[in-house]
Amino acid sequence: MELQLAKKVVVITGPAKGMGPAITRAFADEGSRLVLAGRDMAAIEALALELRGSRAETMSIRCDVTQPADAEALAAATLECFGQIDVLVNVAGGTGPVGGTTWTTTTEEFEQIVELNLTGCFNMMHAVMPSMIERRYGKIVNVGGTFGMRGRSGRMAYSASKWGLRGVTKSAALEAGRHNINVNYVAPGMVDGERFRTKVVPDVMRRLSLSEDEAVAHHAQDYALQRISSDADVANACLFLASDVSRQITGVDLPVDGGWAML
Repeated sequence: MELQLAKKVVVITGPAKGMGPAITRAFADEGSRLVLAGRDMAAIEALALELRGSRAETMSIRCDVTQPADAEALAAATLECFGQIDVLVNVAGGTGPVGGTTWTTTTEEFEQIVELNLTGCFNMMHAVMPSMIERRYGKIVNVGGTFGMRGRSGRMAYSASKWGLRGVTKSAALEAGRHNINVNYVAPGMVDGERFRTKVVPDVMRRLSLSEDEAVAHHAQDYALQRISSDADVANACLFLASDVSRQITGVDLPVDGGWAML
């Protein structure tokens, strides 16, 4: 299936951390022109150098998504460089406090993660949508999480930020649809990566006296497909929703979790 993402101008926030590199490389493999935006410029430049080595056209820019002025400057710089913005993929985000409760989470902890995971996405959408409306074309993919679909004890602040992002996504989809702009939400579950291997798996090993392979298998039992998602699974979902193959899909929550959120 041809996704027709070659030469599309794709803005990706948080491209160099967590699932960001896999998503970024997936768009590079499709021949997209990439704008890599975030705060850790050393990590972003290292990724950009790798991509340029494979002849991907990239631009890197420092952007704190929680700052509206940074988001607006990013949009302006992209338009100056490439003349258009076809796709926005909001990957930048954080985990927030882990293990606390509603009554032990501080106001500062709550506000910080909501500002990053929710307000940051709003700031980026606010910055890029006017040019999309003018061209009557745009794709926005907000990367959330399944804890924003089922909730999770000990992750109240994070869940709140991702539940809120779902509301922003759905409202924006209703508002922007008449301008030929699709807005969707990708919800990764647990992804087999650094955090899973260094935090989740060791915790299961200690609690249940299991080997690493046994701990992974035990965790996978929570999912209908009996396997842990990879960052490539998440990247492929982003590609699909950023392409015209999904032109009639907007305002949806797409869990990429092996069947956890629906159980």
